[in-house]
Amino acid sequence: MESWPWPSGGAWLLLAARALLQLLRSDLRLGCPLLAALVLLAALDWLCQRLLPPLAALVVLAATGWIVLSRLARPQRLPVATRAVLITGCDSGFGNATAKKLDAMGFTVLATVLDLNSPGALELRACCSSRLKLLQMDLTKPADISRVLEFTKVHTASTGLWGLVNNAGQNIFVADAELCPVATFRTCMEVNFFGALEMTKGLLPLLRRSSGRIVTVSSPAGDMPFPCLAAYGTSKAALTLLMGNFSCELLPWGVKVSIIQPACFRTESVKDVHRWEERKQQLLATLPRELLQAYGSHRAGTRLSTQLLVRDGYCLRGRQPCSAMDGHSGCQREQVLAAQANWICWA
Repeated sequence: MESWPWPSGGAWLLLAARALLQLLRSDLRLGCPLLAALVLLAALDWLCQRLLPPLAALVVLAATGWIVLSRLARPQRLPVATRAVLITGCDSGFGNATAKKLDAMGFTVLATVLDLNSPGALELRACCSSRLKLLQMDLTKPADISRVLEFTKVHTASTGLWGLVNNAGQNIFVADAELCPVATFRTCMEVNFFGALEMTKGLLPLLRRSSGRIVTVSSPAGDMPFPCLAAYGTSKAALTLLMGNFSCELLPWGVKVSIIQPACFRTESVKDVHRWEERKQQLLATLPRELLQAYGSHRAGTRLSTQLLVRDGYCLRGRQPCSAMDGHSGCQREQVLAAQANWICWA
């Protein structure tokens, strides 16, 4: 059969134009999958030229290439031009990273911080677009919550609020439940539970209007007992149960509710050794003499050790703290994991 280069060339021009458009729109990625697809299409072209009439071969090659490029295209992202998301606790950690990510994706981000002059707030102001709005809010102060709710309602009145990220949380002491003052339990509940409850209830009219979503950062400590995290864990347990209820109750309005339970990540607040040591000394100074006698001053200090939050494990060979993330050569991974499971603390 005679060769027919032009029909084949026309199919390739059509596919090349589509691929170029997808690359310009970032819907297609240069890589091994695309290279393999081109090789297979070239083989198909070779077969079509020898087995099919020119018009049929053109149709087969063009259709196959179109389908392949469609399969290789990235999933389309939601349009974000008019989407607004409020994130609490953006001074550092997950909240700070989430605010930067969503701003880079094009969302309108309302980021609450405890201090407008904190390093995290200054970083967001410097690296994010003008769409991001920084709002000062202390979840223990009703006036702050009311001000943020009112600001959000005014700035999202026309579009509704597409998402709420309940990220703000607090853990004051790492200590046995008996050693923690009752005020610590109340403070954790005020921030981790009641704060998220007030924000969620206050923003539900906007979330219902947009059929939005609620994402809440909880903790594994709210699902199972973690030694020395009683105050924090009980507040997170209440928060997890609350969001489970919201998940069922908001289904009729299409509002999606998600709960994230991250493990211990080395965020800035976790790595602040001096702050944890200062809190430890403050707590030791306020403990009744009977408790110090019962635990022993040295043992109480060891139980209040905060280094576990900074390190990932304990080197059983070198008898010293080590970091699994840093690949300490003196211990094995199994030993580090066992140390994590047993909550080995060091003073």
